[in-house]
Amino acid sequence: MAAPKFHTLAGLPIPRGMVWSDEFAWVSYDKASERSLTGKLLIDGAPKVKGRPITLTAQPDAGWIRRDALEALYGLHDANPLATLTLVLADGRSFSVQFAPDGVPITAEPRFRPEVPAAEQPHVATVRLITV
Repeated sequence: MAAPKFHTLAGLPIPRGMVWSDEFAWVSYDKASERSLTGKLLIDGAPKVKGRPITLTAQPDAGWIRRDALEALYGLHDANPLATLTLVLADGRSFSVQFAPDGVPITAEPRFRPEVPAAEQPHVATVRLITV
């Protein structure tokens, strides 16, 4: 069976060429340390339950997203920025996500610059999500 051509976010297709760029830039356990008044090192830690970043990133030569799909993603965000959505990656993994709360959750630049962009106009985009 052929691999799916897309990731999906709440059913909206996202090109599978947009890769999860920060997949291995996260740890599932958080630790902090400080010195006590006696000089001993105190280390505290706990597992992270949610909030893992999932940043889907295109490159200038791969993973372009069509303008109409990009507009649909913006519409999904604008309808309810705090909604919990299902992200299904092209490899079958599934996550409950929200658009990232810090910064701009979707950025994009057109691959080419026509005066009147068409629905199929390719864009190099980044979609920032977090697990919830």
